[in-house]
Amino acid sequence: MLINICITLSRDSSNDGQGDTVSLSMSVSELDDSGEGKGKKKRGRPGKQGAASKKARRSPVDKGGRRANGVAHQNGEGTDPSTLFEVVKQGKSAMQSVIDDWIESYKQDRDLALLDLINFFIHCSGCKGTVRIEMFRNMQNAEIIRKMTEEFDEDSGDYPLTMAGPQWKKFRYNFCEFIMVLVRQCQYSIIYDEYMMDTVISLLTGLSDSQVRAFRHTSTLAAMKLMTALVNVALNLSINQDNTQRQYEAERNKVAGKRANEKLELLLEKRKELQENQDEIENMMNSIFKGIFVHRYRDAIAEIRAICIEEIGVWMKLYSDAFLNDSYLKYVGWTLHDRQGEVRLKCLKALQTLYTNRELYPKLELFTNRFKDRIVSMTLDKEYDVAVEAIRLVTLILHGSEDALSNEDCENVYHLVYSAHRPVAVAAGEFLHRKLFSRHDPQAEEALAKRRGRNSPNGNLIRMLVLFFLESELHEHAAYLVDSLWDSSQDLLKDWDCMVELLLEDPLQGEEVLGDRHESALIELMVCTIRQAAEAHPPVGRGTGKRVLTAKEKKTQIDDKNRLTEHLIVALPMLLSKYQTDAEKVANLLQVPQYFDLEVYSSGRMEKHLDALLKQIRVVVDKHTEMEVLEACSKTYSILCSEEYTIMNRVDIARSQLIDELMDRFAHSVEDLLQEGDEADDDDIYNVLSTLKKLTAFHKSFRFVLYIAVQALQCSHYSILWQLVKITEGCQSKDDLVALRRVVKSFLAVCQQCLSNVNTPVKEQAFMLLCDLLMIFSHQLVTGGRDALQPLVFNPDSTLQNELLNFVLDHVFIDQDDENQSMEGDEEDEANKIEALHKRRNLLAAFSKLIIYDIVDMPAAADIFKQYMKYYNDYGDIIKETLSKARQMDKIQCAKTLILSLQQLFNELIQDQGPNLDRTSSHVSGIKELARRFALTFGLDQIKTREAVATLHKDGIEFAFKVPNPKGPEYPPPNLAFLEVLCEFSSKLLRQDKKTVHSYLEKFMTEYMMERREDVWLPLIAYRNSLLTGGDDDRLSVTTGASSTSKASTVRSKRGRPPQHKRRPEEEAVEGSWVMRNDTIQTPGALHTPQLTSTALRENPRQAADHIPDQDSSEPGSEPDYMHNPQMQMSWLDQQKMEEVNRKERGGMNYMKSRSGGVRQQVRGLMEDDAEPIFEDVMMSSRGQLEDMNEEFEDTMVIDLPASRNRRERAELRPDFFDSTAIMEDDAGFGMQMF
Repeated sequence: MLINICITLSRDSSNDGQGDTVSLSMSVSELDDSGEGKGKKKRGRPGKQGAASKKARRSPVDKGGRRANGVAHQNGEGTDPSTLFEVVKQGKSAMQSVIDDWIESYKQDRDLALLDLINFFIHCSGCKGTVRIEMFRNMQNAEIIRKMTEEFDEDSGDYPLTMAGPQWKKFRYNFCEFIMVLVRQCQYSIIYDEYMMDTVISLLTGLSDSQVRAFRHTSTLAAMKLMTALVNVALNLSINQDNTQRQYEAERNKVAGKRANEKLELLLEKRKELQENQDEIENMMNSIFKGIFVHRYRDAIAEIRAICIEEIGVWMKLYSDAFLNDSYLKYVGWTLHDRQGEVRLKCLKALQTLYTNRELYPKLELFTNRFKDRIVSMTLDKEYDVAVEAIRLVTLILHGSEDALSNEDCENVYHLVYSAHRPVAVAAGEFLHRKLFSRHDPQAEEALAKRRGRNSPNGNLIRMLVLFFLESELHEHAAYLVDSLWDSSQDLLKDWDCMVELLLEDPLQGEEVLGDRHESALIELMVCTIRQAAEAHPPVGRGTGKRVLTAKEKKTQIDDKNRLTEHLIVALPMLLSKYQTDAEKVANLLQVPQYFDLEVYSSGRMEKHLDALLKQIRVVVDKHTEMEVLEACSKTYSILCSEEYTIMNRVDIARSQLIDELMDRFAHSVEDLLQEGDEADDDDIYNVLSTLKKLTAFHKSFRFVLYIAVQALQCSHYSILWQLVKITEGCQSKDDLVALRRVVKSFLAVCQQCLSNVNTPVKEQAFMLLCDLLMIFSHQLVTGGRDALQPLVFNPDSTLQNELLNFVLDHVFIDQDDENQSMEGDEEDEANKIEALHKRRNLLAAFSKLIIYDIVDMPAAADIFKQYMKYYNDYGDIIKETLSKARQMDKIQCAKTLILSLQQLFNELIQDQGPNLDRTSSHVSGIKELARRFALTFGLDQIKTREAVATLHKDGIEFAFKVPNPKGPEYPPPNLAFLEVLCEFSSKLLRQDKKTVHSYLEKFMTEYMMERREDVWLPLIAYRNSLLTGGDDDRLSVTTGASSTSKASTVRSKRGRPPQHKRRPEEEAVEGSWVMRNDTIQTPGALHTPQLTSTALRENPRQAADHIPDQDSSEPGSEPDYMHNPQMQMSWLDQQKMEEVNRKERGGMNYMKSRSGGVRQQVRGLMEDDAEPIFEDVMMSSRGQLEDMNEEFEDTMVIDLPASRNRRERAELRPDFFDSTAIMEDDAGFGMQMF
């Protein structure tokens, strides 16, 4: 049955002392009689007004003065300081007393009280208008809302619910509390008078349909909170009904003699009244739900949608009997697909409150089956907050019913324990703990709790954890797995007794034996748990840094460290003894001592366990040559030798004995090898190399003077660094500086020779050492007041720079096919590819650092930049970062390098395809796409980059016309097609700069070129058009961020200039910045492509010591001094300005009739037919002309560009290739500025 209800508020003029009455005009399609006078009337959607106008209300009775709560009546004179809005906004009065005073005023005159309430909602929406009593009396709600819309403040889009600051945040809370308390205080009488609630619901329904966001947002929030308050009332009524029914049944079941009929009648009457009230409340809720919620849960504004979903979750939780069914759950399920993360988050949180109550799970079973796949997929949501809540919801679903999730669903969550985002990983760890490690059998758990070690409850769980770790096949991420489970499974992860027993003791009868892979995984996991307990912070890559521990966390950390120390001090030597031949296991076990409390060795009288540990370390050094194991041994010695512990002497003696033995062994091995000469076999070479490896590993950590200089590159490298540390920490004597300089120069020469070695690992090691030492001994060495170290500064000459560049081109930018051929037959082909790529990235990063620290000349970067598109997947991040840092160092030089890289690609294309290029080919398109990418890197601030972009165009123009066509001047130059590439940068020119560049282009053009329209001349035509017509597209003022006025308003009058006005600050700032200055740095000359000589073809190594100058120097007044003196140079744009001014003085004021420099011609084409006056270049104009040019920007508006919001990506962590730790472990001694 369809019922359309129209509510008309009227006042009976014959009843002066009576309150208002509500007459309902009902249109019932199936009933002829509306049922007037037969009880209370039913509600439909009170927000929809009928066509009939409201009846006139009588004038309000003046009550005189203010009410007790200080809220004055609204009379159309404006908003009184004591309105409901102001009281709620200030929040100084208790909400209970405010509502009680309003109810008192409502009982006296409900029209005026309702008028206060209506204006409260209007003002809470940010509207400055006020509903007067005449409007309330004579106008429909729609008319009132339309009138209030007209009085809205259009200057600002803010309104109370969106304003920032603690006051407005508190206002939102007070606003919601006001509505809740209002309904709670009126729930026994006023809300059933068929007037107050009808009026409020009608108003809120109308406001929620408004086009004004403020009205819609505020009214929706109010309506949803009103609905929540009504749900509470309905819940109370339901409880009272049940209690009344039980009392009635108990009384009726009594024997006839004891039954009280009067009580039965009272209970029946009370039950009937409660049922009527329940029906009234349900009608109100139905009106709000169908009139507001159903429309607003899919509102265009995400905030409004979020409010609706949040509140429907509250309704289903509070009154599950009425709302927890598919009719209401479907709205939450549909909104799980919302495009805004904020709304999806509210959906998940609403569902979490339902799934937390296991009694409600049967009612959610159908919903779970329908929307489970969507919830599981949201664990991979792009918004991390949403993903975290989705994982928690899946965990609750699993807790409610383990059969609800399939194995595939669980596997989708399992792998998230390795996520780099810690909250996601921790939530996934809780799911994993709930699924795999939770024990649900109380009797079995109680029986197992009495056992210890491998038979304890954690024995099988640790086996299961190892199995999960192995099956995940992410063995390098054990620390991430432990961190994910740390919050939920600490008891399991801290059971080191059980782990050690599983490793040391033989398996019991019938117990499965741990395999080699399982033992390695268990050792790795155990070491990770020890680190997590000792350091009490997540592993690298999770979290922004070490946070300050609370007192409780600090105490837990100390207790854990003491416990693991006391147990593992005894167990570690036994573990090393058992696994001393396994390099992987030993390397992991040797990390454990760094987490010990070493005082326990002396305080607990455990020196015998220390001796056992030192003995096992010596055995490990004798048995292994793997650098990972040797470095772990060296680090363990270093930790145990700390001066703050009493065991230092004991450990230092053991270490010194080991070092002396290794040095003697190496000396004898070398002597034997030299004596045998050509007859030396592989065993002799192995003995020398293995001993040298061990010495190198220990030399990284200790300051021993070694006599190995040339034979061992790595050892010599660290020897030089330790010598530098010694000089910087002590006093710098001249002899020490000279000696170190001689050693460094000799070592650099040796490394340069090794670049031609046939052995690739030797070449790569020499290249890395060269880059590292050039960085360390660069001009940055003398920063921070270390001028005394100036003799140690080395600057690579051009030969060394070219060799380094050629090495990068030969060994970094190689095709994948070549690499695959070299790896044929390898079973671990994929792993080798990843390792090789990682190595090549390190090589490129090392060379890039030389460029951005101005150690290698920036033109060398042209060969790197041109590979950006081809090798984007492998090196795109490194090249992009290099380009960014290079631009910060020198914008103009960086621009010249970019254009040089494009010229190199163009020359290579000419050599491959000949002078007749197919401009539609993929190769040309690739160069243009690279140019477009380069252009995007200049950003939006054209003022900062104008000189760099202008210089780029200058070099590009010169390159295009540099080589004349050998067939004659009537044929286009061979490089003319390069102008089509140059077009990609035209949009980065300012309007006035485009004209300057165009005039420079015309210097190279003949009159014949201007007239040609054949296809071969299209690049020139396209480039000219980009400079001539592009000015109309530049409507964004980079100085003010403003939009220019229409073209008609910017044209000057031909009859004369307007009077000069006082210049605006923006104009003075632009002119003062670079337009009129004469002391800017001159653009360097044309960059030449470095001579490329492939290291793969070089056979005779050259002595490089002669190519390394001691230090750069320049005499005052010399050419280098001129090139680096800003006072002696002008920018290219300023030069063009001066040339044009001189031409004007010689040729008169007519800019279009004459040109200097031998390029005199008639300007034809588009410029000849242009009817508009031609603006003279701002850089060639006088002060008055600059005023005329700036008139174009008089009428502008500020454009507020939104901040960039980069989508967060989930990817594996990559190392920071520009980190100083890539060169040495501790650069504090050098004070060098790294990335």
